[in-house]
Amino acid sequence: MAPPTDEETLKTFRKELVEGGHLHDGDTIGTDDETLLRFLRARKFNVAQSKSMFIDAQEWRRTVQGVGLDKLYEEMDPFDYPERDAVFDCWPLWFHQTDKKGRPINIHTLGNVDFPKLYKTVTPEGHWHSLLVNAECLTREILPACTRVAGKEVGGVLVIVDLKGFSLSKFWQMKTLARSSFQISQDYYPETMGQLAIVNAPSSFTFIWSMMKPWLAKETVEKVDILSTDYQKVLLELIDADSLPSTLGGNCRCERGCHMSGVGPWLDGRKGYGPKSKAKEAEEEKKRASEGVAKANSEHPPEDESLRTEKGLPKEAEEAQQQVTVPVVEAQA
Repeated sequence: MAPPTDEETLKTFRKELVEGGHLHDGDTIGTDDETLLRFLRARKFNVAQSKSMFIDAQEWRRTVQGVGLDKLYEEMDPFDYPERDAVFDCWPLWFHQTDKKGRPINIHTLGNVDFPKLYKTVTPEGHWHSLLVNAECLTREILPACTRVAGKEVGGVLVIVDLKGFSLSKFWQMKTLARSSFQISQDYYPETMGQLAIVNAPSSFTFIWSMMKPWLAKETVEKVDILSTDYQKVLLELIDADSLPSTLGGNCRCERGCHMSGVGPWLDGRKGYGPKSKAKEAEEEKKRASEGVAKANSEHPPEDESLRTEKGLPKEAEEAQQQVTVPVVEAQA
């Protein structure tokens, strides 16, 4: 008997999740085929193991930070929150445009990591909160937007880790947090990393990589490329020059810095960004204007000329009264 096809396995997986009460319409983990396929790929299409992984992910989403991921995402917009400038200045981790395959580009400039400075502005809990919503926005907003624009399924991200200025001391600062971030990505957002390119690696990176490698799944390690000094040429083979920040050899120079712009198709439709947002704002403005006119009319309705005037006279009588002139009597000398 032939083994089931991927499509048949997907149907079985979905059926078991739904019947077990683990997948419902509207679940923010994603109910589309691509989401379920990511969990299947992560467990080599073993339905039982994929199901266990999915259930664990749903439980984590429900309980993380004591309030659940949906609440965290509601409380903090990954593209617009008060501490965003400080976080991105001291732990630059940002999405910027797409590569030639339509994949979103996620850039980490770890040479700028500065926890003492960061924690003067934001608490460790607040920073962790920002990392969680940043991870969530990839599957909730960014990949769906890239899929829509590309006209095909985009299920992975191109990650660029820039280690210019990175040192062993900085690695020790971020080691625990980085390991936790990797774990969450692998356990709860499986198969979302399409490729990872490391550039400007310092001489100490051999030791650092030996520490990091055990944290990663074998399949993830196989997607890592440690680029040499000609990394700009390699990146430009993957990314159009106008989409690659100038700091990495491209032509892009966003007004506030590429690390702060968050520019990409995922912004279209968000307040203040893209044609969808502008069209929506214009429609809302038109609606507000219409409601304003309606309200004004309800508070000050136009007079019905068929009714009596405030003087109690019929309209015709009032007009006749207004036409009466009062004679002017000149004083006699």
